[in-house]
Amino acid sequence: MKFIKAFLSIALTLALIWVLQTKFGPVPPLGKFLSPADGFWQNAESKHILTTNKLNLPGLQDEVTIKYDENHIPHIFAKNEHDLYYAQGYVTATDRLWQMDIQTRSAAGRLAEVAGPQALEIDRYHRRMGMVYGAEKTLKAMMRDKPIADIITAYTEGVNAYIHQLGPRQYPLEFKLLDYAPEDFKPINCAFLLKLMSETLAGGSNEFAMSNILKHFGANVTNDLFPDYPMREDPIIPVGTKWSFKPLPIPKPSASFLASMNDSARRAVKEEGIGSNNWAVAGSKTASGYPILANDPHLNLTYPSIWFQVQLSAPGINVYGVSLPGAPCVILGFNNNISWGITNVDADVLDWYQVKFKDDKKNEYWYNNQWNKTSRRVEVISIRGQKPLYDTVIYTHHGPVVYEDKSKTTAHTPDFVPVGDALRWIAHDESDELMTMYILNKGKNYDDYRKALTYFNAPASNFVFASRDNDIAITPNGKFPLKFKDQGKFILDGSDPSNDWHGWIPFDQNPTVKNPPRGFVSSANQSSTDQTYPYYINWSFAPYQRGKRINDRLSAMQKATVDSMRILQTDVYSIRAQDIMPAMLKYVDASKLDQTQLAALNAVKTWDKNFSINSIGATIFSNWWLKVYDMVWSDDFAAKNLQANYPSMDRTEKLILQEPNSKWFDDIRTPAKETCTDIINNAFTSTIDDLTHKYGKPGKSWQWGSVKKMEISHLTNQEALSSGNFASGGTGSTVNALNNGHGPSWRMVVQMGPTVKGYGILPGGESGNPGSFYYDDMLKTWQNGQLKELLFMQSADEKSNRIKTTLTISNKK
Repeated sequence: MKFIKAFLSIALTLALIWVLQTKFGPVPPLGKFLSPADGFWQNAESKHILTTNKLNLPGLQDEVTIKYDENHIPHIFAKNEHDLYYAQGYVTATDRLWQMDIQTRSAAGRLAEVAGPQALEIDRYHRRMGMVYGAEKTLKAMMRDKPIADIITAYTEGVNAYIHQLGPRQYPLEFKLLDYAPEDFKPINCAFLLKLMSETLAGGSNEFAMSNILKHFGANVTNDLFPDYPMREDPIIPVGTKWSFKPLPIPKPSASFLASMNDSARRAVKEEGIGSNNWAVAGSKTASGYPILANDPHLNLTYPSIWFQVQLSAPGINVYGVSLPGAPCVILGFNNNISWGITNVDADVLDWYQVKFKDDKKNEYWYNNQWNKTSRRVEVISIRGQKPLYDTVIYTHHGPVVYEDKSKTTAHTPDFVPVGDALRWIAHDESDELMTMYILNKGKNYDDYRKALTYFNAPASNFVFASRDNDIAITPNGKFPLKFKDQGKFILDGSDPSNDWHGWIPFDQNPTVKNPPRGFVSSANQSSTDQTYPYYINWSFAPYQRGKRINDRLSAMQKATVDSMRILQTDVYSIRAQDIMPAMLKYVDASKLDQTQLAALNAVKTWDKNFSINSIGATIFSNWWLKVYDMVWSDDFAAKNLQANYPSMDRTEKLILQEPNSKWFDDIRTPAKETCTDIINNAFTSTIDDLTHKYGKPGKSWQWGSVKKMEISHLTNQEALSSGNFASGGTGSTVNALNNGHGPSWRMVVQMGPTVKGYGILPGGESGNPGSFYYDDMLKTWQNGQLKELLFMQSADEKSNRIKTTLTISNKK
């Protein structure tokens, strides 16, 4: 019996050891993860850090001083550029290594290597979209340019110097959670990061849905419901700006395009509020007499933040701002002479082409009245715990045929990707965006700003600019294809050369304005220009409301200050409510409402049109408007292949304001004939009934901050590592566009002048380590709509009580 008990005890111990050292699905080996020596316990950090520290690192040419302030933001002082970017790579890796790894893995289609088969379809999609193909071409372009090749190489060396110091106990927490080790950082990772930004800002498309809408409704209806210019607009380049250039000849539409626009022919929906704001105010309108610049890029809010704050200083450069973890230079920021910021243009730089293959072998395709050879690229995708997948992608001269037939698709294939079509995407072209940042980081004046923009291809961006010389400017900038009007609004015939991109809009003919008479420039992703601009950039942009509100406020401002800009960045006034709510209220028949509905009607009538945290009117209007929008279009766009690609909210407003007798108000699913009055009344009562059922009678539980869910999620989507839900104001159409996990990923205001002063805040912290005090120490300041003055030091010897620790790194033993 003793022997049996001993045997069972040993067997159970061995089984327990095996369990603790074995990975089960997404769960890491618990023994390693819980180990006091190497597990997650080692990731806890103390707020109390050494005031001075020295490290010896291989590859440095001289001594580098890194001063960390109270928010753990590094201020790097180097004696040469190699060491500056080496140190930038090193310090970024110390705080964001796992983020750098997982983001580049995502772009490269390598998630399945660490996450297993559940990530395979994401990898296949990125490989088939040509992300690796495009990154390889971009890397070649960057490495041909010696200054950029040098800083990428130095940055990579710095990242790897940190990686090579690490043992398992020092791995960031997420490596332990996913049970894998960091690998050496490579120069191509910088290119992958740029492609990831292109995918985020210029990687979606609704051409598939639009082509199905054209086939379903015909050209006249499609052009009426999806016009090329909205009813209301306040464009980025002020209306009436004269174009001081002779435009290139505009390509003629192809015969197939013209045929599709004849009504006898039969043949990824954007989320509102995913955008950004920027503006610059001339010294004539500020209290200081010098320009003020503001920027708040609205992106998916995550822990860690998409941005990393840093100051970079070396001979010839002293710049402060935010970088992208995984790439050198400052992306948004300022120096002693200039400041700049970016929003997304939303240019049409992604098109789909129907491909006619010769036969099932797909070795040839019909183009320009002859058969042409396809090429093939084999993507080898490693999968954790399984054999690699060899995925062959067919290419035409346009680009990859992302899914050549149904057999290549899965249930997870994105809806906007048409099967059998080739993709032409700007992200596949060579580019050197880091040269833009390199020049801006060192820039001294407007001429440097213009020079820098010549290198920037994608994603097309609205670059706002201000200088101590009292210049302000804005340029919707990028490498814009030369197209005929609406080329790319629908899927194109890939056999017709007339549908190819016809070259490029010359850089000096990109829309731009410098020192306009109104005293400010601004952008909020709305239309780049009025309709006099001779070239086609896109047919659809973000709604005008944010841009309109910004322009209204800036027009009225005099003696503006940094705080004026901060208040505007957090503005939650609804131009949409201002535009459409009076008309909606006129249709409401109060005699048919019960007491709860009447109370709600009174709340929305007396609402100040601000999406404030404690506003009940904001909750009622938002839900009512969305209900109206859905009731108008859901019946007519119910077919699955139309992908719920409804006409814009601007077009819906026009319907209510100018076309109240339109046939589109009738719900074709019911025997009755509904009118505008019916839709608005039914939507109101249904909205109030829904809110009452969910939150009880109108009261505190109806407040906008309680109803609207807002959370900053960790990149792993682990709730324990995320912010948790918090009350927030704003919505997709307000300047402070907090909406569905999206919002201001970095707020920055820069006061130019003899002594430049910057102010900014991240929604989280500088560290990517959940065990660090600096993981989310700036969140409350961001939530409260406040900014911190940014410590912009002029030398390593400058004294500041905000500096908490100094790290010196060198190659000396």
